[in-house]
Amino acid sequence: MSTSAEAAESAGGAESWSLLHGRPEPPPEPVPLRAGPLSLLFEEGDLKYVCLSGREVLRRVYAAVRDHNWGTVPGRLSSLRIDSRDDSFRVVYLSEHKQHDIDFVWRGTIEGASDGTIRFDFDGEAKSTFVRARIGFCVLHPIRECAGRTCIAGHADGTIEQGLWPKLVSATAPFKDLSFLKHEVLPGLWAKVEFQGEVFEMEDHRNWTDCSYKTFCTPLSIPYPVEVKAGARVRQTVTLRLEGKAPEVSAEACDAVPVIRVDASKQSPLPALGLGCASHGEPLHASEIERLRALRLSHLRVDLHLSQAGWESALRQAWSEAEAVGVRLEAAVFVSDAAAVELKALVEACRRCKPAVRTWIVFHEGEKVTGARWLKLAREILPACDPGVRIGSGTNVEFVDLNRAPPPYGLIDLACYSMSPQVHAFDNDSLVETLEAQAETVISARALLRDLPLAITPVTLKRRFNPDATGPEPPLAAGELPPQVDPRQASLFGAAWTLGSFKRLAESGAESITYYETTGWRGVMETRHGAPSPERFPSIPGSVFPLYHLLADLGENLRAQVLASSSSDPLRVEALALADGTAHRLIVANFRPHRQAVRIEGVRSAVRVRCLDEGSALRAMTEPAAFRREPGEERTAADGALELDLPPYAVI
Repeated sequence: MSTSAEAAESAGGAESWSLLHGRPEPPPEPVPLRAGPLSLLFEEGDLKYVCLSGREVLRRVYAAVRDHNWGTVPGRLSSLRIDSRDDSFRVVYLSEHKQHDIDFVWRGTIEGASDGTIRFDFDGEAKSTFVRARIGFCVLHPIRECAGRTCIAGHADGTIEQGLWPKLVSATAPFKDLSFLKHEVLPGLWAKVEFQGEVFEMEDHRNWTDCSYKTFCTPLSIPYPVEVKAGARVRQTVTLRLEGKAPEVSAEACDAVPVIRVDASKQSPLPALGLGCASHGEPLHASEIERLRALRLSHLRVDLHLSQAGWESALRQAWSEAEAVGVRLEAAVFVSDAAAVELKALVEACRRCKPAVRTWIVFHEGEKVTGARWLKLAREILPACDPGVRIGSGTNVEFVDLNRAPPPYGLIDLACYSMSPQVHAFDNDSLVETLEAQAETVISARALLRDLPLAITPVTLKRRFNPDATGPEPPLAAGELPPQVDPRQASLFGAAWTLGSFKRLAESGAESITYYETTGWRGVMETRHGAPSPERFPSIPGSVFPLYHLLADLGENLRAQVLASSSSDPLRVEALALADGTAHRLIVANFRPHRQAVRIEGVRSAVRVRCLDEGSALRAMTEPAAFRREPGEERTAADGALELDLPPYAVI
């Protein structure tokens, strides 16, 4: 199997890597380590995927510096020394976190012993005076291996509690005031994580679509943000120990060829698919309209802030574009305390421009979850536009807010929340990890809301705004991209991630999904004029982004059912299976920066394979219609299975 560095050489440098994953350099190469029976990776200061014979024990251990608005201040590593042996290791490094008025440096020392003990020491010092929300360790336990199983928690006062890891997403902290956590990895073998230097507590990270239980410091019950004086020291230690007899180390499963299996007995309808109207405000060009019509969408989302000037012109432009594309509107209506007046004004505006609305989604601009008072007004007033239009609500931010305060069940026809994979972590692996948790939120929401239809709106690569800010955001540095923009939007990785997202949301039962925007660097295609900062957001003016083709594949299969499919290694390869009568379609994505073999079981006839990869991407982006007319290459299965070799971040 090739490494990222080898793939970089074959890819042709910075331009190719930008196409592959939105950045001019390859992803960092993780360093494999062993501590007796445990295998793990060290990457950019983090410990990742601590495993026992292929079974995940911990997903990640890392330290974070969070500013007053909960923004993560990135660290720059130096003085890195790694002493790796067959069954032990020692890693030492410095991590410097500098951003605006924050200047914090810490030394990390990680030691792994032959008995499976891993100790991670954090010794930090503030070099300036600044305000922080949090500084210190986070420990992530995996969902698949822990959910619903026994957990033993030791508390700071010396008491011990036995409980269960939550199966559905927990709205409250499962465990607080922690000094240690234990869970059974194998019968008779326990993994114990000890915390020193601070009081820790756990939250269910799935609330933000991170696929883990996160144990962190400082407890949220302590007021924040707080000032850190120059010279202040922060020292913490996290230690992992194995209690019981570990089995003989077996061959790791991490290099096995991933296997895709399809279960045709489990089917679900294809969710309605829409896009958001472009936030840049420019009207759609005729060529853009033509390409959007080819997607056969259900709707365009428009945000109408009724207490602010300009909402009626936004409605008119959105309806003009939706009518041209051949879809209806998903109208997100934001009201103030003057909701009655505002909603009546909306009705009058609708009588003037006569938009076809698929769904009204009602939010209050001062509430994370819309209260009953505003929904009652909406149900009284909005039917005057069209009595057949559904009225939905929930939250314009993450699932956590819906989970903590569900909307009034009897006052809405559907519930909604939004998603972004980059609330807490930002590397490619972390984004892929969120995909499984997206489904977890839908499953928990359906249990919470008694199977009320769910609209996930919108799904974006970056957060549209910071709902947790405690103060103003600092101004952007010269040439810096806006915080809502991610160059991976225009990359092959963006297409692969979108496939994984749609698969998880569709299979778990979402009725409607709104992704991204129509055009621009937050959309599915670039504008005719190109990106405002092409040196930071490499794109081709007037081209579609690779993820456009995933949406086009779905548009070509509107009558299809989604079949349940599974990957033996969903962090490397994932698939979406569709069936329309006897016609079947399988879309497979490679999440890795190197070539990846995959075996697809249950294939008993010749198939046609079309590959969206680095070699075909330029044509697919600049001539999307011609690319889609290509029949693909015929492949023949053998022994009931099809084996494919996927290029880096390819979608086939």
